[in-house]
Amino acid sequence: MAKLILVGMVEPNPGMEKEFNEWYLGNHVEDTANCPAILNGTVYELAKGFAGTSPADFMTIYEFDCDSEDEAEALLAKYQRDPNSWPGRLPGNGSLKIVGAGWYKFNKAFHFRG
Repeated sequence: MAKLILVGMVEPNPGMEKEFNEWYLGNHVEDTANCPAILNGTVYELAKGFAGTSPADFMTIYEFDCDSEDEAEALLAKYQRDPNSWPGRLPGNGSLKIVGAGWYKFNKAFHFRG
């Protein structure tokens, strides 16, 4: 189980949906998920608003096996700075709008179905 998750709320910049799909969904998330500290990388697309204002069109969750946010952030930064860390990496294309992001640590879980 992940000790920490990094949640990113993102969407394409206006008029750049195709570029966002190609770079962010088609390359960046997979690239980032290959960071050795990350267990999984998952993207969810907003299906329908529920209450209040929906924060973003996409929510990306990276699950980390690290003991602290500082450790996870340092390992991710080191991975992303190394141009050879993932051979399929494409450079950013300006299509990404970050609405918000944050580190979350496990608090509790409930599961009632077997």
